[in-house]
Amino acid sequence: MTTTNYTGKKVVVTGGTHGMGMATVKMLIAGGAEVLLTGNNPKNVEAAQQELGSAAHIVKSDTSSLQDIDALKRIVEEKLGQIDFLFINAGFSMLETFDQVTEATYDKTFAINTKGAFFTLQRLTPLIKDHGAIVLTTSIANQSGYAGMSVYAGAKAALASFVKGFAAELLPRSIRVNAVSPGFIHTPTMGVSGASKEDLLAFEKLGDEVTPLKRNGRAEEVAKAVLFLAFDATFTTGEEITVDGGLSKKLTPPDLSH
Repeated sequence: MTTTNYTGKKVVVTGGTHGMGMATVKMLIAGGAEVLLTGNNPKNVEAAQQELGSAAHIVKSDTSSLQDIDALKRIVEEKLGQIDFLFINAGFSMLETFDQVTEATYDKTFAINTKGAFFTLQRLTPLIKDHGAIVLTTSIANQSGYAGMSVYAGAKAALASFVKGFAAELLPRSIRVNAVSPGFIHTPTMGVSGASKEDLLAFEKLGDEVTPLKRNGRAEEVAKAVLFLAFDATFTTGEEITVDGGLSKKLTPPDLSH
């Protein structure tokens, strides 16, 4: 795999301790970037510290807490100063049918996926250099109906709408704002909190079956799309790119049986 040169670039990745966030962090570090990443699960934070060591700045931070977001801004200023790229990847979802949803899980889903993303961007944007970039993680759940994911889909759909507004407001500084919209991606949690091993295996099997490319995506494939938007897509802003193996486009292969 060819490594892109990110020497001299300074980057913040929220939700960077595992999965798509960690894959992005590793590519950035391999390319020479200085990276500060966040996570809220103590076990994931500790695991990231053991794996990355001094190669990155690792901060425990709760993206649903404005107090933590304000503290994160101070830490980023202290460790990195101005930054080139902000990847807002921290997210949360639970598989719950609408009749099972409680006020607590509803509020947590929106607090992390929507409120947290909004205020992280608001607080950290003053630290982003002019002509820098922001990428947010949405979901193909925005575009389709998935049983058990209505609240998550709504939270991510709001985020997709924010992207266009953020992009418009940051035009005077030439800061580009885009999103990646993953489908079924093979990660430790498959993007679902609190699921059993059996549920995760079933979820992965479903992804293999319904995705037109007949497999789950890899975290590294999402990371490549993120970094393309961050550094290569210099004339793209306000866009949401799907990384889903054709799922949201409902592609069907030709019938070659006759």
